[in-house]
Amino acid sequence: MLKSIGNLLGWILLGVNGLVVILMWLCAFSPYINPHSFPILSCAGLAFPIFLLLNLLFLLFWLVFRRRYMLLPLVGMFVCLSQIRAYVPLNVPKSSVPDDAIKILSYNVMAYDYSKPHKKDSPNDIVVYLQNSNADIICTQEAILYQNDTKTYLTEKALRSVMSAYPYYSHYKKGANGWDCFSRYPILSTRLIDYESVGNGSVAYELKVGADTLLLINNHLESNKLTLDDKTAYRDMIVNPEEEKVKSTSKLLIRKVVDAVSIRATQAERVAAYIRESGYKYVVVCGDFNDSPVSYAHRIIGEGLNDAFIDTGSGLGISFNRNGFYFRIDHMLASDSMEIYNCKVDRSIKVSDHYPISCYIRKR
Repeated sequence: MLKSIGNLLGWILLGVNGLVVILMWLCAFSPYINPHSFPILSCAGLAFPIFLLLNLLFLLFWLVFRRRYMLLPLVGMFVCLSQIRAYVPLNVPKSSVPDDAIKILSYNVMAYDYSKPHKKDSPNDIVVYLQNSNADIICTQEAILYQNDTKTYLTEKALRSVMSAYPYYSHYKKGANGWDCFSRYPILSTRLIDYESVGNGSVAYELKVGADTLLLINNHLESNKLTLDDKTAYRDMIVNPEEEKVKSTSKLLIRKVVDAVSIRATQAERVAAYIRESGYKYVVVCGDFNDSPVSYAHRIIGEGLNDAFIDTGSGLGISFNRNGFYFRIDHMLASDSMEIYNCKVDRSIKVSDHYPISCYIRKR
């Protein structure tokens, strides 16, 4: 009798594991679902780590109790091995970087800590970090600066003065948002890629690097527009998952995320088209995508490019760090014509709600 019950329970758990595998596959391949046609399904990539973790727990369970069933979770993970690597790459950092490699840094600076002025007795920590980064090119998002002289806020004039190690500088403002590029290399042009958005955008720079021109695109794609109250509700739902609270909060978050995913899809398509039409050999795309590495926006923009963190980084690389939304939504991509070294998300500075991401690149 007990054996029959055990067998029945085993079959039930095997069926549940099969469902988990199917859902994991749906999440893994959701970047191939067009958000314009199936917006909710296209968001499934956000849940990929959840079903991956459940699958790993099933693997451990079968290892202890019924080893012959281990094949199911193993096959499940093998099918989406590239997505697992996208979320949790495991690379050994290279001990040396070529002298001619260029360091590029991308950082959502949260308005330079809400435009805190930079003074000797009270420095702006983000400005200090940028000064000490030893980067050759720096791209910042949410680069909101005051234009008029003031001692209360950080101004564009003051920032340019303290960042004098970078002779070339471009500040682009759209709505309430801004994008900065500090460079040791000449900035030949600055253009906003054409797509509709009130305060988000993608700024393309042409930089003269040696005898060649580098196309650099600095992105801040559509955010999920989650308010502080939304984020607080999400955190409360995770800490205390009451049925009614889960239902109401989930509906609210899904609606906002779905709307943003559809908008980002169009933005990503425009950025990808711009890259194709430019015809440049050397291309770097960076910034705040507001989307995970398993997403439609990342896949579309990344066509023909290599993700620096996936190829040379290690671990989860979480770049957004507030309110329980722990995802890698800041990315850096480079064309095949460039070698990539030691990409990392730097968690040493916690002033902004994002961590900076950097890597070294070198022309092949």
